Amino acid sequence: MREETKKGKTPCLKCKPSQQAIFIAGQQHKQDRYGMPAITFDAKLRDDEMKLREDGVQCAVEMLEAAGCKDIIFYNDATAPGAYIHEMGRNPQTNVLNRWNQLHEVPNVFVTDGACVASSGTQNPSITYMALTARAVDYAHRQVEDGVP
Repeated sequence: MREETKKGKTPCLKCKPSQQAIFIAGQQHKQDRYGMPAITFDAKLRDDEMKLREDGVQCAVEMLEAAGCKDIIFYNDATAPGAYIHEMGRNPQTNVLNRWNQLHEVPNVFVTDGACVASSGTQNPSITYMALTARAVDYAHRQVEDGVP
């Protein structure tokens, strides 16, 4: 008798960066205790991302069925986005971060995890995130030394 094996699959998709949907900053009427503009994060999956997830699940089911799998169970929970939601770029209208991983609108905040890149491979990108963090820290340190607030 053949032992039953259960396999699972979760779609890994890129969230579209959206200044309006993902991050709201520079609210001059709200300031933190240091006088810097307060920030508010609104990170959730939007309609487009949910449609991508649904398509990803459907494609995975089709692949598993083509491979001969039976009784496929899947789920598509709306988890919070993590990586790829605050891409770097020069334009504050379309990108949340500048080239130093610094928020365009709130210069004392740096984002150096997976949220700052457009995408990554399926391999562990930890070394890249460590390098981005070291680069951002070096830049922030030089700013402090130069007296930039």
